[in-house]
Amino acid sequence: MDSSPLPPDTVSVLFVCLGNICRSPLAEGVFRHRVESAGLGDRIRIDSAGTGGWHVGDPPDPRSRDVAAAHGVSLDGQSARRVAPDDFRTWDWIVAMDRSNLEDLTRLQERHGGDATLVLLRDFDPDPGDGEVPDPYYGGPGGFDRVFEMVDRSCAALLERIAEGA
Repeated sequence: MDSSPLPPDTVSVLFVCLGNICRSPLAEGVFRHRVESAGLGDRIRIDSAGTGGWHVGDPPDPRSRDVAAAHGVSLDGQSARRVAPDDFRTWDWIVAMDRSNLEDLTRLQERHGGDATLVLLRDFDPDPGDGEVPDPYYGGPGGFDRVFEMVDRSCAALLERIAEGA
């Protein structure tokens, strides 16, 4: 994670799932790809983390890397980390993949303080379904394809929202 000081007009977005190897790294990669394609790479800082620490230091799941690569998105250089107390003070947006993660993040923010805006990624999805990005870890490759579609739609709409204010 790059913790260097940001220019005042920079927006920071942290994507969070349970273990930080499937959904949130995919969201980080998709969002980064969209941000860079829009020419906003110097205006938006992006990272991902997990509420659990089981996979700290691990790269994204090979199935997430495969589905991302199939769509021209790189997850290179990512490694799992756990949400830290300072995240609630250093990130503008903390974007959870499901309600369970959002509840965990809310409790952590109440305990540690900070002004980060906590939201679900699918709050931005034009086709939000049940509002959650399901965990594809125990499913087959088809689940990762479905998750990619949700994440891609939601990240496109999130970028639109952020770009309006940037």
